[in-house]
Amino acid sequence: MTGIGLKRLFAAAIVACGLASGGFAFAQQAQAPAQQPTSASQAPSSEAPAKPAAPPDAPAVNVSTETKAARAKLDGFKADLDQKEMALQGRVLSDPELQNLRQQIEPIIADIRAVIEEQAPRLEASRQRLSQLGPKPATGQPEESADVARDRADREAAVAELDETQRLGRALLVQAEQLSAQIGDLRRAGFTRALFEQGDGLLSPNLWMSVIHAIPRELRAQRIVLSDNFEQMQRTTTLGVLLLLGLAVGVAVALYAGRRSIAPRLVRRDPAITDPSRRSRLMAAVAVLVLGAGPAVAGSWLVWIAFDSVDIVTPRLEAVARSILGGLAFIACVRALIDAILAPDHPSWRLIPLRDASATRIMNFSVILATVLIIGKVIESFNKAIAAALPITVITRAVFALAIALVFADLLRRFAARENEENCLGPYVAQEVDIGGPVRGLGWFVVAVVICGVLGGYTALASFVIDQAVSISLIIAMLILCITLADEFIAGSLRAQSRLATTLQANTGIRRRSLEQIGVLASGVARLALIVIAILLVLLPWGIESTDVASSLRALFFGFSVGDVTISLSSVLIAALLFAAGFTVTRIIQRWLDNTFLPATDLDAGLRNSIRTAAGYVGVITAGVIAFTYLGLSLERLTIVAGALSVGIGFGLQSIVNNFISGLILLWERPIRVGDLVVVGDGEGYVRRINVRSTEIQTFDRSTLIVPNSNLISGIVRNRVRNDRVGRVIVSIPVPRATDPDLMADIMRSAALAHREVMSEPNPRVLFKKVTENTIDFDLVCFVDDIDAAGRVSSDLYFEIFRGLRKAGIGVPVPAAPEPEDEPNADLSKKEGDEDETLTLLKDKSPA
Repeated sequence: MTGIGLKRLFAAAIVACGLASGGFAFAQQAQAPAQQPTSASQAPSSEAPAKPAAPPDAPAVNVSTETKAARAKLDGFKADLDQKEMALQGRVLSDPELQNLRQQIEPIIADIRAVIEEQAPRLEASRQRLSQLGPKPATGQPEESADVARDRADREAAVAELDETQRLGRALLVQAEQLSAQIGDLRRAGFTRALFEQGDGLLSPNLWMSVIHAIPRELRAQRIVLSDNFEQMQRTTTLGVLLLLGLAVGVAVALYAGRRSIAPRLVRRDPAITDPSRRSRLMAAVAVLVLGAGPAVAGSWLVWIAFDSVDIVTPRLEAVARSILGGLAFIACVRALIDAILAPDHPSWRLIPLRDASATRIMNFSVILATVLIIGKVIESFNKAIAAALPITVITRAVFALAIALVFADLLRRFAARENEENCLGPYVAQEVDIGGPVRGLGWFVVAVVICGVLGGYTALASFVIDQAVSISLIIAMLILCITLADEFIAGSLRAQSRLATTLQANTGIRRRSLEQIGVLASGVARLALIVIAILLVLLPWGIESTDVASSLRALFFGFSVGDVTISLSSVLIAALLFAAGFTVTRIIQRWLDNTFLPATDLDAGLRNSIRTAAGYVGVITAGVIAFTYLGLSLERLTIVAGALSVGIGFGLQSIVNNFISGLILLWERPIRVGDLVVVGDGEGYVRRINVRSTEIQTFDRSTLIVPNSNLISGIVRNRVRNDRVGRVIVSIPVPRATDPDLMADIMRSAALAHREVMSEPNPRVLFKKVTENTIDFDLVCFVDDIDAAGRVSSDLYFEIFRGLRKAGIGVPVPAAPEPEDEPNADLSKKEGDEDETLTLLKDKSPA
């Protein structure tokens, strides 16, 4: 073996050792220790599929700076999400830990969405640039040039790069959303498990024995906590601290005690006013709520700030002090809220119709319930501060839950007794809101659940039901007040002759009826928002947070993808706004055409209507195309949708499409124009408007005849003014059989020639109609230049002919009974023979 061969063999051995060591390290990172490779030959084979060798002539893929930054962000998000996923799988987390973990995931979800949205326009632009090159030449076709191939490769690489980043981002987004949903499920499962956990009931001897055994320990713990707090007070108490605390407590007591007299002095609820306006009652209620609850809240907050700043209590007792101060403010808020809505001492200012005794009873029981509830919360916080044993905590919750249930049951009993007492007095029409029936039944159900839960060992459930009942009652009271305020100050401000409505009407030109409708709509939106907020507040203790609802609303608002089209509420709303804007601009243009441009032209009314309608069609179609384009439905996709709907159009929408196309034909060919006098079937009148689906014809009795456009195209329509407005007038006169026909003809012809509106060409003509047993009948046929005057001219000719007959001494044996028709030119519709004769006269006397 030569020296060169030895050198090559030595180099190959070094390379093999390097590959083996690299493959072994890679396998250690990617696999479990039990799955490590045992030989150097396995490492290269396992590494080959992950990183295939590139051909020598393949161009290097250059990743852009923006894509590198985006992928670096996504890599950081993935590492953070993996760490949080391992934390979830490692051990059982408490509810605060789960909540904290979820709060950390929400910003990550928002950041991932931002990266995806940032990359989406670039990806779409790259795809559009690539689509301009068209598909690659097929086999057998001429090959494309080197420049085109290079450009195609660069664009394909850019599309692949951005598409890969998008896919990574979407995968991370799914992972983050799944983690958030998993945390929500864990929280709800833990909440349900803790809520329905059964222990010893209130009457259980084991519970009381455990409490008795735990009392000595609790007393020792209390002495330790109190002694620690006393020592801290000795260390931190100085004259300045005492003065500060005394001042804060004094101001708080003054505010708390003085609030009972502040509201009556500042809020005027005059008992002499028996029927105050709704707005006055609402303003007084808001003032009572603010002045009744505000001083107590401010006093509690002031005392807490003073205690927290001087550090006079130990951290263990800080929660107890916070519970006491917050409880006093809570009681004041409950009293102020009930006083604002029910006004026990001012019946005429009450927002809800209720008897004085009922209002006073609800006020007293509400304050008692709030007081008992706060005492229980303070004791629970003290038990937590001294780390009380579980039996002590259980029996505290059970006793106070039972006490609140009994107070609530007494309130329901008193209302039932009051109703029975009034029913015994005879017929009575209630003057208050009915709080019986389902409401009282629901109250008794709550009482039964609490009592059964306390006695059956479900103390957590009983305590939770009490808290929920109290919180829901307060939320409903606040909801009633807020909805009433929204109705009055939103809808009421735009109603009738209010100052705001008058100002808006004068400055914007909006009709008063439209302002009222806007106010009602805005009030409805405000109601919906208040109800949604109230529902979220009610569901909050059940483990359903605003983040859950926000996620669902976000998915609904930002949409979901179906193929290449993303359907979302936001895009639909924006598309609707674009269509509404286009429709508004179209109406403005049509109004400008009607009022400014078209009146300055010499076009007739029918052509003006055609131009106006065509402009409306163009504007609406343009607005629709813009809206559909924003939704992602291009013209190609609209063509596909139209093809899919063709079957439905052929069956269900056939008549509508037929009328629409017929309306377009009417506007284009204009066989019937606005202002024409037409006869359609049994109806006759003037065309007032040609709409998309139908045409409006105003008859002579001032009614409107709605005729589908297809009837005007496919049916027989008589247009009396198609070529001109010349109208025919026929006057039929019967005279005795002995009358001289020539004299009768002269009288009728003279009457026609004497009328100034009868046309001289063609000349009026008298026709000898027929001879009957007693009479001979004559028809006077003449023409007027405007068919609208035919009825009036016919009446004038009758008057003049009958005057001439009276002068000549010619009697009329049978009065000419008018035909039962409403229109003034009723005698215009005659037999076909009369029309043929009239046409002959026109041909003889008029140019073609």
